Amino acid sequence: MKKLILLYACLFGMNLQAQWTQEKGKGYYKIGVWWLEADEHYTNTGLIDPNATRGLFITNFFGRYGLNDKITLIGYIPHTRVYQNVQVFSSGREQIPGEQFSSLGDINLGVEYQVAKNKGWAHSISLSLGLPSGKNRGGSDGSYQTGDGEFNQLLRFHIGKSYQLGAQHFYAKVSVGVNQRSKGFSDEFHANMETGTKVFKEKLLLLLRSNTIQSFHNGSLDASNSNGSIFANNVEVVNLGGELIYQLSPKISWGLSGSYPLSGRVLYRAPAFSTGISYQP
Repeated sequence: MKKLILLYACLFGMNLQAQWTQEKGKGYYKIGVWWLEADEHYTNTGLIDPNATRGLFITNFFGRYGLNDKITLIGYIPHTRVYQNVQVFSSGREQIPGEQFSSLGDINLGVEYQVAKNKGWAHSISLSLGLPSGKNRGGSDGSYQTGDGEFNQLLRFHIGKSYQLGAQHFYAKVSVGVNQRSKGFSDEFHANMETGTKVFKEKLLLLLRSNTIQSFHNGSLDASNSNGSIFANNVEVVNLGGELIYQLSPKISWGLSGSYPLSGRVLYRAPAFSTGISYQP
């Protein structure tokens, strides 16, 4: 779960300047939901196979707080529900009943340090710790997971710049990092790109994102029979998505985002969506 959550949880409020650390004593807080439902998945060789229709629905809290003008603390707390729809024969007779399982998911705690900021450029380093607070086995067959059961550390380097096209102001950000995982899971390379601009009298922020995770395949766990579980080993993805964030008031915003895996391995093949309300005092 840590991997997919990090693909959509990098939220930066309504500020278009190329900086992502918070000012001292200032914060950004969001309560939201994230969901997907899939009846097919990418196999460990990148092919597409069908699976029983499964879904995930995650209620979450995300927060950033400026410890000082250079150091920002980051936290993400999810509650995850995993479900599978009833499977039936073509005649309509029930074959396998539906099932669901829910629990606290894998918590992420992190810190970001602003290295430099000048002339529209910003450079920072972040470290995120993935805690095994979810359940790596659940339901009647143990496959209803709300976590991967391992502790991981994701170290990332970020660079961003504010720029202008005509009269319109934009920003762009690129992040690269390595996720070191435990308990037989392979380490991973992460890369993210993002750009955005504000329209409608700077009330609406438009974001476009692309993300990838590539496995180093240096773990000992087998992923060949995981049927798309986002908690499996050697998950790989190239993801494209976007987000709309509308400023309801000077401190409150509403966001809606979506993403889709263009290619992958050991991952559900379905769009993911999220929405939530953020507060930035």
